[in-house]
Amino acid sequence: MTKLEKVLYTAKAHTTGGRDDGASRTDDGTLQVTLSRPGTSGNGTNPEQLFAAGWSACFLSAIKLIAGKKKIALPAEVAVDAEVDLGTTHGGVGLAARLNVSLPGMEQKSAQSLVEAASHVCPYSLATSGNIEVKYSVTISEPVGRISETQHA
Repeated sequence: MTKLEKVLYTAKAHTTGGRDDGASRTDDGTLQVTLSRPGTSGNGTNPEQLFAAGWSACFLSAIKLIAGKKKIALPAEVAVDAEVDLGTTHGGVGLAARLNVSLPGMEQKSAQSLVEAASHVCPYSLATSGNIEVKYSVTISEPVGRISETQHA
């Protein structure tokens, strides 16, 4: 277990109703969302979508941090698409995730190295490591216009 030495920021949210037509808002009012069950025709988002948005933003920041330290230029179009699955597991409910990183124009080995390093820096990746199945994929553009993908778990 990781123990914080110094708290840099604390996010605070108040939620009522849960997934069933609930609502959640942050203490500073910058985020106010209506909640719905995943896969229903409800009017709100769901916790998995919020987790995917937070994780992809955090992971992209980790890539930028690593690239800056290694003095690696990132393409302007760098992006992270997170997919968070909610499913059943051994009679309960669990999560799985895929982070699809797009680093167009980068050399494959450098791109893969950045993603690997980011997975050891991003707080979301660290929190889920060994707890849920996570797959990272890297997509780069090759000179002939083809897309190349590699994966690691």
